[in-house]
Amino acid sequence: MDINSSSLIGQMITFAVLVWFSMKFVFPPLTKALDERSQKIADGLAAADQGKRAMVDAEERAQVLLASAVAEGKQRVSDAEKRAQLSADEIKQNAQVEAARIIAQAKADADQQVTKAREELRAQVAGLAVKGAEQILKREVNASAHADLLKQLAVEL
Repeated sequence: MDINSSSLIGQMITFAVLVWFSMKFVFPPLTKALDERSQKIADGLAAADQGKRAMVDAEERAQVLLASAVAEGKQRVSDAEKRAQLSADEIKQNAQVEAARIIAQAKADADQQVTKAREELRAQVAGLAVKGAEQILKREVNASAHADLLKQLAVEL
């Protein structure tokens, strides 16, 4: 292929038309598309930064809420332990009162039975004394005449 001045001028004109056409019709949409893409990237990065900040804030709130929940849980456990201790103390106190009442009732019953047994024993001893005196004296003893004597004997026994 021969390069001469007419072909060189034709190629320069073609190149100039190509550059003008590209600058007029090709580059503006490409530039616009690149600008839109860079804007989307910038918006995405801004959203990512905002998301990171929101995540950090959410983590801080979660830590505060978690600490609050743990403290509240510990307080509830402590309150429950106190209530349990109070209930146990009340149950022990009621049991001690009931035990004291049962013991007092048992002592009263025992005292009453001892008194009753003594009275019965005195009556039996008095009867035996009268029978013994009858046999010794070999005569009839008048119980109504000697009632005071028998009562005094019963008291002494």
